Amino acid sequence: MASRLEHVQSPYLRQHAGNPVDWFPWGREAFDEARRRDVPVLVSIGYSTCHWCHVMARESFADPETAADLAEGFVAIKVDREEHPEVDASYMAAASAFTPHLGWPLTVFTTPEGVPFYAGTYYPPGPRPPLPAFRDVLRAAREAWTNRRDEVDATASAITASLARRGDAAEKEGSVPSAGALIAAARSLAAQEDPDHGGFVNAPRPAPNTPKFPVATALGFLLTPLVRAAAPAESAAAARAMNAMAGSELRDPVEGGFFRYATRRDWGVPHYERMLTDNALLLDAATALGDHATAAGIASFLLEVLRRPSGGFGAAQDSESIIDGRRDEGGYYARDAAGRTGLEPPAVDGKVVTGWNGLAIGALARAGARWGEPHWIAAAEDAARTVLRDNRAPDAGGGIGALVRASLEGTPSAAAATLADYGQLARGLVALAVAGGAPEHAAAARELVDACFAEAPDGRPAVPGGGDPVLREGAMTVAAEATDGDQPSGLSAIAAACLDLWLLGAPEEYRRRAERIVAAHAPEALARPLAHGELLRVAAVLADEPRQLVVVTAEPAAPLVGAARRVDADVVAIVTPDAAAGLAAAGFSLFEGKTAAAAPVAYDCRAFVCRLPTSHPADLPRERVRSS
Repeated sequence: MASRLEHVQSPYLRQHAGNPVDWFPWGREAFDEARRRDVPVLVSIGYSTCHWCHVMARESFADPETAADLAEGFVAIKVDREEHPEVDASYMAAASAFTPHLGWPLTVFTTPEGVPFYAGTYYPPGPRPPLPAFRDVLRAAREAWTNRRDEVDATASAITASLARRGDAAEKEGSVPSAGALIAAARSLAAQEDPDHGGFVNAPRPAPNTPKFPVATALGFLLTPLVRAAAPAESAAAARAMNAMAGSELRDPVEGGFFRYATRRDWGVPHYERMLTDNALLLDAATALGDHATAAGIASFLLEVLRRPSGGFGAAQDSESIIDGRRDEGGYYARDAAGRTGLEPPAVDGKVVTGWNGLAIGALARAGARWGEPHWIAAAEDAARTVLRDNRAPDAGGGIGALVRASLEGTPSAAAATLADYGQLARGLVALAVAGGAPEHAAAARELVDACFAEAPDGRPAVPGGGDPVLREGAMTVAAEATDGDQPSGLSAIAAACLDLWLLGAPEEYRRRAERIVAAHAPEALARPLAHGELLRVAAVLADEPRQLVVVTAEPAAPLVGAARRVDADVVAIVTPDAAAGLAAAGFSLFEGKTAAAAPVAYDCRAFVCRLPTSHPADLPRERVRSS
């Protein structure tokens, strides 16, 4: 049997190419085949560094008898959740109707129209109460489809209706939160701090085996200048969390990167996969805290482990590796540097995901500018070049607005880009423009953002091209959410990119776009701050008077430049005279009239109103001075 997965642009799917299961990749062909045969569809969703996905693959999908059951009664689809996040989000939302224990692998049974009628996660090969055997689940799903079709159709209709109601209720009437409301949200968030081990928990004294996640988006909100100034005690929870994580087993002391999460409340016994998203966001948090040692460790992990030969960054590093001929979870990471010598390191998923690379580009650019690390900025530049070259639809034409979700070894995936991809990449490009002074990066970011509003007469951003075509044609599309979990959501990322562009002097409409997004989701964000950290971070910047510092110089080692790097400001742009002129010509008014003579010149501005230019480091106060 020839595998359809051998040449796809997903390392996860390629891992399953040798299965006896007759897998289809995500696409219309699989559902057309299910309609032709009048059989249900198994949609199996996972990702390449997922430990329990590996386990289920070894136990069930490599088993010829299980494969025969699937071939006889189903069409089987294998989905990489990192390549198709919209598909994953839609089926995850539907799966919540069947189980409270959501995760991956996600196992979903659907009609030939793609609507679920049953779902779960990992199933063992034999009964393991409360989990049934996977083959028993297959038999039950097939029996329901064959003998109780009315019940199956009723369940599918109820799921469709529930998702539609969720979409209708996705946005509520609201307004941009006041500074007072945001401080109250910060206090509510800080009240969830684990008093013993740092980080955030949902109970005052949770059990020792309570899993703990970094939740870096929440750290970003607590570290905004508004929260730092008005609620310093609550803001300090972010520093305590970072210090606790950096000193715990969650951080690899050899290679510097952070693991996905800890299975214990004290940050012990990590789940050993290392994600690009987590590490990029934690690099931003370390930069905001002035923690150079932690930032340098993360940057080293990004550059030495996740960076691909193309210049882009891979999606993640696996938790498992081969030690003494056997697959071992975490064994590689448990050894010191000498003990790792001679061992094959865990595999890196080489997918260059558009938005995730945007997060890394931005974090490296900001950290490189903060500490004067030009090779970090150069790595961000290489990644930006790679993404803008490789992660484009084949028929993109001359513009950069037609993105795909990912590429592998220079070949673009067929998966559509998401709203998060556009927003996260745009933010990275803005940060790179500020760090390196390249006007073309700021212009490219504006083009990406504008593409998301081109077909949005109501002011709501949308994915150019409509997103995933199979979801778009079916009944499974879920409205875009502003929930920020392990990364900024699409809506939050677009709002943040709009605000970044406005801070550089893009027209007022960019600020209004950010305000509309924040206002639409503010009620839910204020009520659940831990789940909306990035949206609240954007709201906090909107509620505060911005400080923008532009240093025009051809001398990167000048004392004025060193002083500027330590300034608390929303924008710290250190640019050459030519770059300042180029940014002004590209429509970014912050740089208009910003010139330098023989010596470097700094322009310290509050909401675009600048003090007299200076060449003296002592004239640059590190802390911002508020008007009220």
